[in-house]
Amino acid sequence: MGPLVDVVPSSDRMPRRAEVVVIGGGIVGVATALALVEKGIETVLLEKGSIAAEQSSRNWGWCRRTGRDLRELALIEASMRMWEGMDARLGRETGFRRHGILYASRDEQQRDRHLRWLEHAREHGFDSRMLSPAEVVERVPGLAEPLAGALETPADGRAEPQKAAPAMAMAAIERGLNLQQHCAVRTIERQAGRVGQVVTEHGAIDCQAVVVAGGAWSRLLLQGVGERLPQLKVLSSVLRTRPLELPIEPCVSLGGVAFRKRLDGGWTIASSATNLVELTPDNLRFARLFLPAYRVEHRSLSLRVGARSFDEAFHWRPGRADAVSIYERLRVLDPAPHAPALAAMIERLRSAVPGFAGLEVAQSWGGLIDTMPDAIPVISPVERLPGAFVATGFSGHGFGIAPAAGRLVADLVTQDEPIVDPRPFRLSRFEDGERIRAQHWL
Repeated sequence: MGPLVDVVPSSDRMPRRAEVVVIGGGIVGVATALALVEKGIETVLLEKGSIAAEQSSRNWGWCRRTGRDLRELALIEASMRMWEGMDARLGRETGFRRHGILYASRDEQQRDRHLRWLEHAREHGFDSRMLSPAEVVERVPGLAEPLAGALETPADGRAEPQKAAPAMAMAAIERGLNLQQHCAVRTIERQAGRVGQVVTEHGAIDCQAVVVAGGAWSRLLLQGVGERLPQLKVLSSVLRTRPLELPIEPCVSLGGVAFRKRLDGGWTIASSATNLVELTPDNLRFARLFLPAYRVEHRSLSLRVGARSFDEAFHWRPGRADAVSIYERLRVLDPAPHAPALAAMIERLRSAVPGFAGLEVAQSWGGLIDTMPDAIPVISPVERLPGAFVATGFSGHGFGIAPAAGRLVADLVTQDEPIVDPRPFRLSRFEDGERIRAQHWL
């Protein structure tokens, strides 16, 4: 069972037409819908389950520039400016606080990699810096393990995943958004060679444009219109503790474990060093594209055959307008967390910071991260289907960059000047000869 998410009511009226239909009630879909209605665009947001029920409420809650892929720097910088004023913009609490983010340099090799990223950060005017071992202990009181230093960005921050997307959705409704939850999209239909209609389980909606922001479901939705999106899913396991008073303010990654303070006084604990990939037909289908990333990340990835391996092989198919779809049969992706990973995180944290020795686990959950071969998102028109746009594949970075990502999608839909250069995020990069590679700085 996932974390408890703030409840958002659906709109009363099921619409039959709109200018734009956004598919997916995660934080990127919600941020897109919010940006569209703020532009005065008649928008409907469709969600097969409920707002932020999947990965958008299950992530770490970090809003970071630290160690970002260089291609994402402009996007995260724009997002950080938007996060700063988000509560005032929405009139609601998202939990955003600027307390910094710190990545430990466990050895000199990693410290050198951090220093190389820092050179790029300074070119962009970031306040990132390298900390000495003594300075790390000042920022993380009670740290009991030796480090070579740490990379820190003091102006980075954190927000609450269980609050942020719902707060954005409520504000969007107040600005005119029509939100329909428990309303799965079965198909996207063409009219005169372009998007003309979205067929849902509750009827069809005529529209001029559609945005696919379905997270881990986006590949299947685009397959339904004949588009190939090389996207896979990675299981991330997270836990939260009961309130525990410790004098640590920044979000901290020590390698095998990462942690950050929550508004409720507890701590969110996770790790990017232990992620699980369940083998599915898509793993074979996209193996060639993902192989370079796997070679780099193989130490943090575990492969297994499980129930979802067979379920996806035999039951995951694009929807049909006249039949119950997989999106209706599986409203929420709610995978169990990987128990050995959780145990390893707790052991590592208690060893590194003895102040956590008395932590009590309040809840744990799993979430499926939508990943791309180069670990940056697709935010792009779908060239073979005019009127269709996609925003997905955020590879674990989506929460922090969602505000500007949503604005970029809205700019593409309305053909306004884009908030950042969209070229790095184009869908066609997987076919136009660009070298597909991930950048690894942390």
